[in-house]
Formats: sequence, structure tokens, C-alpha cells
Amino acid sequence: MKVVVIGATGNAGTAVLRALGHTHEVTDIVGVARRLPDAAAEPYAGCRWESVDIAAASTAEDAVPALRAIFEGADAVIHLAWLIQPNDRRDLLERVNVEGTRRVAEAVAAAGVPHLVVASSVGAYSPDEARGGDEVLLRDETWATGGIGTSHYSVDKAAQERVLDEFETRHPDVVVTRMRTALLFQAEAAAEIQRYFLGSLAPVQALKLGRPLALPLPKGLVLQTVHSDDAGRAYAAAVVRKTGGAFNVCADDVLGPQELADVVDHGRYFELPPAVVRGALVAAHGAGLVPADPGWLDMGMQVPMMDNGRAVDELGWRPERTAGEALAELVEGLAEGTGVAASPPLRPRDSDEATIPAIDESAGSGADAGTGSAVVDSDELPDAYAKDLLELYLSDHFTGATAGANRIERMADDFVDTPVYAELAELARDIRAERTFLGNLIDDLGLKRKPYRQALAWAGERVGRLKGNGKVIDRSPMTMLLEADLMRSAINGKLGVWETLRDHAEPLGLDRGVFERLIEGYREQSERLDEIHSYARARALREDRTTFWD
Repeated sequence: MKVVVIGATGNAGTAVLRALGHTHEVTDIVGVARRLPDAAAEPYAGCRWESVDIAAASTAEDAVPALRAIFEGADAVIHLAWLIQPNDRRDLLERVNVEGTRRVAEAVAAAGVPHLVVASSVGAYSPDEARGGDEVLLRDETWATGGIGTSHYSVDKAAQERVLDEFETRHPDVVVTRMRTALLFQAEAAAEIQRYFLGSLAPVQALKLGRPLALPLPKGLVLQTVHSDDAGRAYAAAVVRKTGGAFNVCADDVLGPQELADVVDHGRYFELPPAVVRGALVAAHGAGLVPADPGWLDMGMQVPMMDNGRAVDELGWRPERTAGEALAELVEGLAEGTGVAASPPLRPRDSDEATIPAIDESAGSGADAGTGSAVVDSDELPDAYAKDLLELYLSDHFTGATAGANRIERMADDFVDTPVYAELAELARDIRAERTFLGNLIDDLGLKRKPYRQALAWAGERVGRLKGNGKVIDRSPMTMLLEADLMRSAINGKLGVWETLRDHAEPLGLDRGVFERLIEGYREQSERLDEIHSYARARALREDRTTFWD
């Protein structure tokens, strides 16, 4: 069987690839993503890869033919792609999530693919008025799919269901399977989940030191989860059995307050009025402290608890982990910042694991990169070197690298709806990794990073975001051009530090070749930034520009 997986690098996609890789009926897997993974790493190594933007910055006239060509000869297409952030771009979320599903379905029909499997969600369901009672009632797949009106995620999942209804009416020859999953948890998704929902300021690292004395919870909260690998096996079973209709996919147990507290802390919890919790979330989200908006809480408090009996009976599927075990794995992953270095969306919190393409080594290698064996104590620096000057020079460049990494990451977030997004995201990943590499090199030389300087750079970069560029509320079309100008200056400065370290590599115990390759990497980055700048300057000053990709 040939199976095409759309959105194959995220939480669900990575688990689905693992499951398909262990399914002997599946002989050919094609992964589709906007940002491609490291195809040499598992589970991505067993796939052929294609980069397609289904809707963020493409028209149907471009996306559908591109998808159709990829789908030719496929026995099944699994559509997992879903955009969760940015919350404040409802037009973008709806375009990618709802219109994107429509385009995938159209391409499936055009290519003659007999089976379409779509990632729906518990979020598609209408509110269950029985929630909050003494008894937990499990609902099957006949429950209405009207969504939760105050949750953009739920609204779009319900709209996706309507797209599939229409598609089934027009194409009765295509088997359509809807996988309505509970919350998908695995350790490898922890860093992504923190970025999407908790934010970088959430002190989840403290979980390594101990657990909270008691867990605050909104009164009436109960949750269902499923381990991502269990969900992946359900998708694989649906493909092999070619069974249509909807399937609830969740663990067998339901997590109430006591079960949640048993996993997260020491079994102690206290309940708060949901309105109080919601008000706090409104304030935190409005202040930019928490990425998750209140709609996520509304959905969690109102959706029904699912009965997974149909998946068990008709797919021959059974969850291997409990909901509590899946949550416990996620909590441990949050503490460690666990992710998958080979996947752009699942990248770990700590960029030490990131690979620097120019030298094909991890950012954590620092002074040991290549054949380096640097001095480990600044007192051992050669007499010809002034420790304070070397420390100040490298620290200043590390400060600049901090500001540059923050800026280009912000650019990637801001311009997800442009054709250059994937290029920006790749540059951001590489620049962040090189910044981490430089910091580790400073440490290995026994020098100080002077963190107060990085704090000032962090603050300055955020103050710089307040520039109006001719707009007060809306995003200015000139912003990308100005940001690209600044990034050009930033990476030119990086060239200087690589050249300096190359020239002084031998007495410092560093590998000269590492810095020669980093200089070559700079040239490649500069060319990519030139392309982004060319795109921006062609559009930024036009009166007739109506979108960021025309």
C-alpha cells in the first residue's frame, strides 16, 4: 500500500509514521509538510518527502494540483495538518484548517485515491450538558458535532466535519474516515506543547526539582487523553481495514481531579470556580504571558467524554497505555524540554541538541567541535591573550546573536502566511543553533557570557517590535523589509566572529576547519536572506498589494 501523510512532522504525524513503519501492508510512505524534517533520522527516514503549503500562503489553483500529483497511485491519504497558532489570526487559522481540508479532499478525488483519513477531534463535538454531574457518561460517535462556540479550535473542527459531509455527498466512491482523538500526549511533543499552550515563561523546568504541594483545578474538570503512539496505531488500523465513518480514539480511563493530582503532584488538589480560572487565563493571555486563549478551557470543560468502543470493535485496536500514563510521560517531558531534533515543529526546548548544518555537529559541541580540545580554564589561555578583552569580544557577539535569533524567530512567527515562511523558519533554527554553539564555546574557554547583556538584548528586541511602520494595529507590509534589513546586518556581524575565531583557532585549542565551514554556512544563509529581502522589497511599497503572497 502507498500511503500519503499530510502534516507528517508534528505530534500526531510522527506517531503515525512510526505506526505505518511497523505495518507490513504499507510498503510506500510519502510525507508532506511545509517544513521538512531531517530525512536521515527516524521515523522520517522511511519516507519520501514533499514540501507543500496547503493553504497558508497558496491559492487552491496552486495547492490542489501540487497535492494531486503527490497523491497519484496512493491507496490512502491521511490528513493531519492543523495550525494552532497564532490565536489572533482567525483568518489564517480558518484558511489552513478548514479550507486546507477542502483542498486536500479535492486533490484526493482528482487523483482517484479511494480512502481519505482525516484527523478530527473530540473538539468537534457539541457541549454535553451532563458534564459536571456525579457520573461520567461516555458518548459514542453519534453525538452532535457542532463544536464549542467560544473555542476557535472547536469551531474549526466542527467546520471541518461539514467539509467532509459535503465531500462524502459529492464523492460517495471515496471512503472517508474521521479520527476523533482525545488530547494526544507523548514525551517527544512536550516542548511543542509548551510553546503552543504554556509559553516560554511557564516554569515547567521546576518539575525536575519537585512537584507542587497542591494542584489548582477548575471545578468539574475531567479529561481524556491518548498516547500519541496509540493514536498512531489507530490510524494505521483504519488505513489497513479501510473502514469509513467516525472513530473515537482515547484511552480507557478518564482523568478526574484526583487522578490529575496523582500524576502532577502528590495527590493533593484544590478546586476553583471555573469563572475565576477563566478570568485569570483571559488576563494572562491578553498580557502575552500564556499562548493558550480561554477557548481551550471552555472546550475542556464542555466537550463530552468519549466511548472508544467502535474503534476497539471495528479496527481491532486497543490502547496500550492509560490516560494517566500518557499524562505522566508528558509531565516528565515538560520538565526535561523533550522534543525531536529532526522535526521542526517538535524541536526540543534546549537547542543544544540541534544540528548545525554547516558543520554537521550539535550546537552543544562547543569548543569540542571537529578536532577541537579547547582549554577548560581561562587561566590557561595563552599569555598573548588578554582574558578580559577576549571575554568581552565573544560576549558582545553572543549578545548580538541573542537579539538576532529572537528577531528572526519572531519574523518566522509573523510571516507564516507568506511563501518565504519555510525559509525563515529554517534560518531561525540554524541561527538559534549557532547562537547556542557560540555560548557553549564561551563556556568551554572558561569565559563568562555576561548574561545581563543578553537580558538587555532580549528587552531591546522586544521594544523594537513596537515600531509602527506606518500602522498602529494592523501588520505593516513594510515590516518584513525592515526586519530583513536588520537581519542582514546581524549575520554580517556573525561573519566577523567566525573569521576571528578561525584566525585564532590553533592557540585556543579550536579546530580551524569548523570556523571555515561556518563561514561557508554564513554565505549560504546570506543568499537565503537575500531571497527573502527580494521578496519583501518587491511587495512592501506597493499600493495594490492585497495579500502578503501576491
